Amino acid sequence: MTSASKKIRPAAIHQDEMRITPKVSKAKAERPLILAIDIGTSVVRTMVFDRLGRAIEGLESRRSHKIETQPQGTSEANPDLLLRLVWDCIDQTVAEAAPFAREIKGVVSCTFVGNLMGIDEKGRPLTPLVTYADTRSDDEAERLRSRLDEVQVHNRTGCRLHPSYWPSLLLWFAKNKPDLFGKVRQWISLGAYLQGKLFGQRSMTFSVASWTGLLNRHRLVWDEGLLAHLPITEQQLPPLSDFNVPCEGLSKRYARRWPVLSRIPWFPALGDGVAANIGSGCFSPHRVALTVGSTTALRSVTDKPVSHLPKGLWCYRVDRKRQLLGGALSEGGSVYSWLRSVLKLGDERVVEKHLSASLPDGHGLTVLPFWAGERSPGWAGYARAALCGLSLATTPQDILRAVLEAIAYRIGLVFELLGPLLPPSPEVVASGGALTHSSQWLRIITDVLGLPVSPSRVEEPSARGVSLLGLEALGFLRDLKDVPDFIGPPFRPNAAWHGRYKEAAKRQKELYRKLIGKDPSSIGIHRGGQL
Repeated sequence: MTSASKKIRPAAIHQDEMRITPKVSKAKAERPLILAIDIGTSVVRTMVFDRLGRAIEGLESRRSHKIETQPQGTSEANPDLLLRLVWDCIDQTVAEAAPFAREIKGVVSCTFVGNLMGIDEKGRPLTPLVTYADTRSDDEAERLRSRLDEVQVHNRTGCRLHPSYWPSLLLWFAKNKPDLFGKVRQWISLGAYLQGKLFGQRSMTFSVASWTGLLNRHRLVWDEGLLAHLPITEQQLPPLSDFNVPCEGLSKRYARRWPVLSRIPWFPALGDGVAANIGSGCFSPHRVALTVGSTTALRSVTDKPVSHLPKGLWCYRVDRKRQLLGGALSEGGSVYSWLRSVLKLGDERVVEKHLSASLPDGHGLTVLPFWAGERSPGWAGYARAALCGLSLATTPQDILRAVLEAIAYRIGLVFELLGPLLPPSPEVVASGGALTHSSQWLRIITDVLGLPVSPSRVEEPSARGVSLLGLEALGFLRDLKDVPDFIGPPFRPNAAWHGRYKEAAKRQKELYRKLIGKDPSSIGIHRGGQL
């Protein structure tokens, strides 16, 4: 390890001059170190980062898992299985870091959001962990919309009344599983469950709470107006805290298991979307993070008030000072993987070759890519995927390209809503495993947006982002600008292809109007002041 007193050169210096890369060897890592837990929808991992936010080679552990889905809209996970995978990853990473594990000065975590589970008085799960992709509560969301002023709810909470959020999910449990519902002592997130196991106490950060649809984003309290329409009390929700309020003193069981981690701060969980923005260098309104992992999101961080929200977008919290504005799609890399499997398209190299050789919108297909209902911008939870224009000449490769283009059109709609709230000419930075493995999809998105898109060189932006926020909270990082951002040269749009995609996007809007029953133009764009 190099000396902790060595001066860190600011990120403004060109990274080629600095010869800094997103990963670093154990020997060259800058102290102090921080351990990150990242619980995603397909992989649980732990990683160790140095104070420049570089992943230390050889100190990553990962375990795969699978979300259970059913045709009726179920999307669930086993919370105890997920935590067992976390413990296994920590065991492995701590063992691999043994020679210098005492240089780890904090533990941070992020999880996929939103998620919901019910526990009994002893903290034991009574329900599975329900994910944001569960659509079974769409009827309950519709009932809430009929009772409440959704514009006011959206302004207070930053969230629409939609099955991906807690209000409708809680009503669904009360209606469909009343006996179980009556036994639940507390409704919590996966991050709060992890904290309870390790420390015997549970809290929820403003970040994760904002993803529930129950947090008043202005006052940072549970929203009384919504709770009045739900069959729970505030006492059945976790206490709220900011990210920079850590827990210390692991319970005896885990202190014996990881003595080197037993007396250092453990920070409460953040949402993975917040963390991905920070990890990809998008921590101001001048940069927009496009993340395509299992799902897709377009987000921007601001420390200024967001007074009026376009109704197609959401506004979550990073922490007490910063907000996250944007939109998300339930589809992303998960659909790409599903198509490769179902259509038997071959390995990634074969797929990329076909995409590279095909023309934009050269298949005659129009797709609504709603495999798990619609989130941004129309929030039609009942929506399902549709594929129109098939002929005897259609190939599996045509279908794949049409779906990837269709998801790109939805990204474009979110950007249309977000753009007027941003400073002029923001930089779009792309990250996420789906784009890492498919540069052709990134090319499609670039041409649909008609803007340069710069790929992040960070492989795991969520783990890196929560680590940087942990270093900031510990006082080891004065400003997020003081670390390299690891952003690569931009992809530049093809003007002719952009025009072609604009026409195809119009077909998608018309199909949406016919099948979903909404006029896409009614989503509305707020033309107010910039962030």
